[in-house]
Amino acid sequence: MDNVSRADMESALQAIASMTYRSEKAQAKFAPGNAQHTLLKNRIKALYIASSLISRELSESDVTESFTKDELENALAPIASLISKSKKARQKLAEGSWQHRMLADNLRALHVALPLLSKELNDI
Repeated sequence: MDNVSRADMESALQAIASMTYRSEKAQAKFAPGNAQHTLLKNRIKALYIASSLISRELSESDVTESFTKDELENALAPIASLISKSKKARQKLAEGSWQHRMLADNLRALHVALPLLSKELNDI
């Protein structure tokens, strides 16, 4: 991605790793088969794919995990949902608070990941 700096991609990778960690912790609180458990499972998979695609861009190598068209398509909705939920939550927070900054970082990361995901889908 030409318009995203290496530093932005590295920051995005850190934010996605943090989102993945928090999602995994939250998922452990729900029983398998529960709607929340399934939602988090799908979100974690989407974040894993996003992380992999960003890592591939950073390494400038094609030697990384490849994903099926279905996996990539299934990752779009959770990423879009995270963007929407993060925007709504950020509006309710005081600017400058740590939560507001965290959500701003998450949004920047998700906006780095989404075009990579779309590009990967188009390349299949």
